[in-house]
Amino acid sequence: QVQLVESGGGLVQAGGSLRLSCAASRSIFPINVMGWYRQSPGKQRELVAAITNGGTTNYAASVKGRFGISRDNAKNTVDLQMNGLKPEDTGVYFCNARRTSTPSPFDSWGQGTQVTVSS
Repeated sequence: QVQLVESGGGLVQAGGSLRLSCAASRSIFPINVMGWYRQSPGKQRELVAAITNGGTTNYAASVKGRFGISRDNAKNTVDLQMNGLKPEDTGVYFCNARRTSTPSPFDSWGQGTQVTVSS
């Protein structure tokens, strides 16, 4: 039970960088996992990067070494720094918050922000 708003998407040349930000409506400290997913035409939504409340990170193999996820519990934000962008990175990027602990587990999604990488 948290509202998420993504920002920072846009059009960028191949090799360029973008920084996406996800703002949560309340504290993200109790949230087990914050993550970024993306969906491209003709493809299912896939995990790009995730970070646990303990600071452990996971990345899709295709973005490892290029993308970095971070969370700021004081500001209730989760950012995705994207460097060395490729055309195949194009898609709608969604912020996700998942809490599995009881009480009050939830799985929330933002509306998404478009990222387009030109070749």
